Amino acid sequence: MPLYAFRCPEGTEFDLNFAMRDVPASVACPTCGEPARRRVTAPRLSRAGSAAYRLIDSTAASAHEPAVVTSLPPGPAPSSAPRVTQNPMNSNQPPP
Repeated sequence: MPLYAFRCPEGTEFDLNFAMRDVPASVACPTCGEPARRRVTAPRLSRAGSAAYRLIDSTAASAHEPAVVTSLPPGPAPSSAPRVTQNPMNSNQPPP
């Protein structure tokens, strides 16, 4: 069933599920009891808790609150020697 967004005159926003044929234009606000009108919002195609959505949420959060790094990650030290290719297609190229 689709999820519809409502907002009351006091500013309370909430979502309710209705069948498409039964959705009302307004419902009573659960906080103040005033009639809350249905809002036009972007469609929510998926509200799944999949790994992709967790990645998107963590990426958005890291833009505002980046993680503090105190040391380099463990691993091999980067090499300063230039890489030499063994590909014969690059044999006519000058060295870097």
